[in-house]
Amino acid sequence: MGQWANYFLATAGAASTLTGLIFIGLSINLQKILMITKLHVPSRALGSLLLLTNILIVSSLCLAPKQQMVYMGSEILATGLMVWVINTWLDFISYKRVEKNLKTQYFKTLFFTQVAIIPFIMAGAVLLSGSGNGIYYLLPGISISFIKCLVDSWFLLVNVNQVEVL
Repeated sequence: MGQWANYFLATAGAASTLTGLIFIGLSINLQKILMITKLHVPSRALGSLLLLTNILIVSSLCLAPKQQMVYMGSEILATGLMVWVINTWLDFISYKRVEKNLKTQYFKTLFFTQVAIIPFIMAGAVLLSGSGNGIYYLLPGISISFIKCLVDSWFLLVNVNQVEVL
């Protein structure tokens, strides 16, 4: 895992920074966010915070010295499954409650979240089997999670002020 240390240090730092950005967006626009009932923005923000927390935890686990692949795999798999269950539950509840004309748009968000989380679950499963190649599944998972969270933080900081309040 020594060769990966710089990568996981960078991803942990970036996840921490982006988490702060989302908290700032929430703080600045909290009243507006709570008034926009049609888009379920608080659930979207929580989902992004969970994705970033997942990156932070997985990066930290991968930095633990002399950890066996099987243990790392089980930890990453457990973390990925927890984040997947919570995010999927949040997304489906929001999807069911969103207005009909916004369902297609919200489905894209739901799909984007799934694409971000599933590589973590795959990485954990492959590492659990004893193959070090599972670590490579983290690359798309982390990258897609960052992209999703950047989109969500942009929405929380900028676009939320352009949405009509219901």
